[in-house]
This record gives sequence, C-alpha cells and structure tokens, in this order.
Amino acid sequence: MKSRRALDYLFITLKGMAMGAADVVPGVSGGTIAFISGIYEELISSINSIDFSLLKTWKNDGFKAVWNKINGNFLLALFAGIFISVFSLAKFLSWLLENQPVLLWSFFFGLVLASVFFVGKEIQKWNFGTIAVFVAGAIVAFIITELPPNENVESLPYLFLSGALAVCAMILPGISGAFILVLLGSYKTILDGVHERDIQLVVIVALGAIFGLLSFARILKWMFNHYKSLTLALLTGFILGSLNKIWPWKKVLETKTFGDKTIVIDEMNVWPWDFEGEPQLVFAILLAVIGFSLIFILEKTASRK
Repeated sequence: MKSRRALDYLFITLKGMAMGAADVVPGVSGGTIAFISGIYEELISSINSIDFSLLKTWKNDGFKAVWNKINGNFLLALFAGIFISVFSLAKFLSWLLENQPVLLWSFFFGLVLASVFFVGKEIQKWNFGTIAVFVAGAIVAFIITELPPNENVESLPYLFLSGALAVCAMILPGISGAFILVLLGSYKTILDGVHERDIQLVVIVALGAIFGLLSFARILKWMFNHYKSLTLALLTGFILGSLNKIWPWKKVLETKTFGDKTIVIDEMNVWPWDFEGEPQLVFAILLAVIGFSLIFILEKTASRK
C-alpha cells in the first residue's frame, strides 16, 4: 500500500465523487473519470487483490496485513466519495426525470453518442472479425431496447443482478454503469430508492455491485487484456444499438400500474415536431451538443495528463 498523507486521501475522495457523479448519469463512465484522474490502474489492481487468499493472510498476519494488501485506505477514500456523490445527486436527477425528461435525455443522448466514437477509436485494427462483432453488438442491443421493460424491475433478485452488471460497466473506461441500468429498466427504480432512502433496496444493489466487482470484473478485465479489439468492438456496437433506448422524444403507447408506481410498457420514438407538448427543440439540441462535447473535453484532459 502506498504511503500517503491525509491530503492525498482527500483528493482521492474528490476523485471518487467525480466518479460517482459520472455513474449517476447514463452516458459517462466512472471508469473514464478514474482513467483521466490517474487512478484507474491502481483501482483495478486493488479490486483484483480481493480473493480467498485474504483469509489465510488474516489468519497468519492479522487484519492490518489484509488491509494493506487490498490497499484499504485507497478503496475506502474512493468509495466514500462515490457514495457521497450518488446520494447527493439522486434527488436532483429524479426530479429532472419527472419534470424535464426531454432536456435530460437530450443531454444523455449526446453523451452516449460521443461514447460510441470514444470507445470505437480505441480499436487498433478493424478487420472482418471486429466489424462482425460490432454489427452483432449493435443488432442485439437494438433488439433489447425494443423489448418492453421487465415487469419485475423492482424485484430484489433483479436489482441484485442490475447492481452486478452496472458495476462491471462502471470500471471499464467509456462504458456507463448508469446506462446499463437504463437498458435493464432499473435506473429510475434505483434512483428513487436512493432518493427515498430505501435501505433494503440500497443494500441489495450494493451487494450485487460487490458481487460484480469480485467476479464479473475479473472476467471483463481478462477479456480486455486478451481480446481487446473484439471486446471494444462489441461494446461499441452495443452502445450504438442502444441509442434507440434514450431517444429524447417518445410517445407512450401503454402503461401499467404496479402499486403506487406507473411503468411504461410500450412506447415509440417520434420526431420532435410530432411530440405532444412543447418540443423545446433548441434547448434539447444545445444540451445534446454539450453532452457530446463533454466526452471529448474529458479525453483532451486525459491526453494532457
């Protein structure tokens, strides 16, 4: 474990807050923020140090040795920042989803569209294999977005799985964990749960996230190391095909009430001028451009770093 001062851990907490803010927004990856801020490799290394061998270390050398092995001070400071940011932003984003959905999703759309270019350009060599995987990923993602939301989006096992998959996306640069939650239909449920301080829901999602970090994250990291181009091609296609899900202007065709909440069962994308109510087209386009530009501003910051 690195020797650090208290001020160093304060900066790590601030970086964690930036990661948390990114992961609340469907489109920006906390992994990207970690990469830009220079802590990505240390984060992955610290996560991968958590395994069953820690039990032997604890037995032979005590808790302090375990804490040092997993870089505990670093992880504690980082995840404290992430949770502070998530809880502080959840209420605001929940309000925006209810009151300004077109403007909010326009911003998200720009972010995700830029992520297609951001991730795709990391593919060092395009060939038949990467193109085929890219197209397959886009088709699969588009089909998924056309499926109606799962009626069990509030069931605890589904939320556990959502947390596991989202955290896997979170640690890969360019892939948004919150965006995965949008695709799974769990984003607003979890956001409202955090906003309303639903302890049971938060604990279940957190346990899923821990499970994802300790299992799926290793698999994704292995794929990234051994089949980087194919993995990036698949992820790029998946992001492209999923843009259908976050198109800002939608017409609701069918809803269903579960308890005190109404879930959209079927909807279709429409052009802004066919949207019921005020399209807010100029502001929506402006926010989409801002969202699109933000990814490349972050990239330029990373390049200078």
